[in-house]
Amino acid sequence: MKIIERAQAPTPKFFKLLRTIGLAMLAVSGALLTAPVALPAVIVTVAGYTAVAGGVLSAVSQITVDDAAKDLPEAKNGSRDGS
Repeated sequence: MKIIERAQAPTPKFFKLLRTIGLAMLAVSGALLTAPVALPAVIVTVAGYTAVAGGVLSAVSQITVDDAAKDLPEAKNGSRDGS
């Protein structure tokens, strides 16, 4: 299975939740890193690590495939979310 096919295949519900959490981590860390005020170095460092963790979490969760839902007829008709 190619990476594009994996990204377009249905994702299990648990990994959808993890993907959403990862995107939220990215959003919060991005807001902290681009804040127009001077923040302590510890906060900026933690925000950087959180951005990396959120990106990895979202990417891994997106390419996780629900094999059972992938084989269903509605999944073959273009339903990407498996519901």
